Formats: sequence, C-alpha cells, structure tokens
Amino acid sequence: MSILVTRPSPAGEQLVSRLRTLGQVAWSFPLIEFSPGRELPALADQMNLLQEGDLLFALSQHAVEFAHARLQQAGSHWPAAPRYFAIGRTTALALHTVSGIDVRYPLDREISEVLLQLPELQTIAGKRALILRGNGGRELLGETLSERGADVTFCECYQRNAKNYDGAEEAMRWHMRGVDTLVVTSGEMLQQLWSLIPLWYRENWLLRCRLLVVSERLANHARELGWQDIRIADNADNDALLRALQ
Repeated sequence: MSILVTRPSPAGEQLVSRLRTLGQVAWSFPLIEFSPGRELPALADQMNLLQEGDLLFALSQHAVEFAHARLQQAGSHWPAAPRYFAIGRTTALALHTVSGIDVRYPLDREISEVLLQLPELQTIAGKRALILRGNGGRELLGETLSERGADVTFCECYQRNAKNYDGAEEAMRWHMRGVDTLVVTSGEMLQQLWSLIPLWYRENWLLRCRLLVVSERLANHARELGWQDIRIADNADNDALLRALQ
C-alpha cells in the first residue's frame, strides 16, 4: 500500500510521519494552505460583547490558532463569561489549551448535526452565539442556532487557499510512485484533487485508488465523482485515520 495524504500542514506531515514509523509507504501532498481571515480585526470587540451564559463556538483547530494569535497581539484574553463549544475532540483540546476553560463537544461524530444535539444548546433564545470558523462552511450550525432564538455572529478567523500545482506533473509523479490509497478530509479538497488530475490519469489511476474519507456525505460526493473503493474513518483526526489505514 502506498498512501497519499492530502491534509494541509502540519496535520498531513504528522500523519505521514506516523505511517512511516509503522513501516508504511506514505507521502504528503497538501491541497490547501491557510492565511489570516478578513474578520480577525473585529474579534476582540465581538468577544467583549459576550456575557454570562452566551455561547462561543470553534469549528476547527485553525480557527483557534488564528484567533489566539490575534488576541495575544491585541493584548486581549479569552473571555470567561460564555460557555465554550467545539466541533470535535481535537478542536476542543486546542481551545481548552489556549483558554483554560472547559469545552463541550460531541463525542461520536465531528459534525454540526451532532453538536446541535448537546442538551446545553436546546434552550438558547436571547443568547449571543459567536462562531469562529474559516471562510464559509457549517452554515447549518448558524441557521439552527438562529432558529432556536440565538443572536448569531460569525468571525472568519482564517481563509483556506488552494495550493497551485501542475496537474499532469503531479499525476505522473504519484502514478509512478505506485500510490494506490488516498486520504481526503473535505469535499473542497476532493473536488480540487479530481479537477487537478488530467482525464487520462483520472480514469486510469486516480479513480482506481482506494479512497479514505471522514464522513458519509464525503463518501457520497466521491461516488458521484466516480470512485468505487471508498472507506469512511470513524472521525476526522489523525488517530482515526491511522486506525482506518491499518
């Protein structure tokens, strides 16, 4: 098995390093990179508005990292008044590490639908909710919180940018190296990979690879694009991906 990991840095390199330690052949091929979000300058002011019982959500580790750097730069701190929530375990750990505050998160699947089932999020009319995220995504969370009566604000803490590659050159490289397993953790990256690889390599190599994804929704998207051998990891973190690859 020769594995191509498309996760961005540093998570992609970390997974490749762990796979190689276990004797696997693995390569890192990050499809996106991150830059500061357009709404970061307003973050400290938005946090100052949060009062006792209001809600603060982090939707990724990157949102936490960029937000924390911004607060430090502004000489501000994570507010103690609101209740903290995260989309999953890894993000919750990152948020707890920088804020020192307990963070609630869904235990089984790292998706908005499961997060929204937490008992603390059922009666929230009149509360403010600040959602830290990248450019776009997780609209369901904001819409549902609004329907439940919360006053929702999004803060774009970072932007995801596609990395530029020569598709034919990369296709030839990975085909020559015998890559037969792909790890893809978002729909955006799946579409990007499919579009990047020229038709001949797509049909004769890319779509014949085994594909490891992190949700049923992503698996359905992959089937629509033409993949057949698809496996779903039980979570989006590197531990879960590693279990699925073994």
